[in-house]
Amino acid sequence: MTSLLIGGLGTTELVLILLVVVLLFGATKLPELARGSGRALRIFKAETKGLMDDDEAATTPETQRAAELASKQAELDAKQAELDAERDRLHRGDA
Repeated sequence: MTSLLIGGLGTTELVLILLVVVLLFGATKLPELARGSGRALRIFKAETKGLMDDDEAATTPETQRAAELASKQAELDAKQAELDAERDRLHRGDA
């Protein structure tokens, strides 16, 4: 029987790693971590798109405006993520 190998780790090792992650962060913290990771990925994607647009030789005012808007949206998303995390922290009473 062959087991699933990811980076040389078998199924048993992956299950143990997942169990340790759940124990360390708690089941209630994992969705928050996933949500924050998703926001960070969106921000990263917007920033890399902005960099690619900047590298184009002939940029039009529309693409410059779109890149600026994407950058501002990424900043707003980051601020919102910080505020959400702070609100959750205060709600839990971790002040």
